[in-house]
Amino acid sequence: MLGVIIGALIVGTVLGILGRLLLKGKQDIPWWATIGAGIIAAFVGGAIADWLGVGNTNGIDWIRHLIQVILAVIAVWATARIMGGKGKRAA
Repeated sequence: MLGVIIGALIVGTVLGILGRLLLKGKQDIPWWATIGAGIIAAFVGGAIADWLGVGNTNGIDWIRHLIQVILAVIAVWATARIMGGKGKRAA
C-alpha cells in the first residue's frame, strides 16, 4: 500500500511537470496543484488504458503513458483555469 502511494506521488509529479512543460504559456498554480493534477491524470489515464485493454503489455506501456500525459496537460490546464488569479488583486 505504501509503495502504491509513493509510486503515485512520483508518477504524479513527473506527469504534472510534463503537463506544465507541454502546455503553452504560464500556468499560475502552486507546485502542489501541479502534482495533484499529475496524480489524477495517472489514475484516470491508467483506468482508461485498462478499460481499452492496453494498460499492461509485454513491453513498455506506451499507449497508457501517452494517455496519462495527454490527461496531465488537460488537468494542468483545467487547474490553472480554476485556480488562476486566486489571491491576486485587480489593478
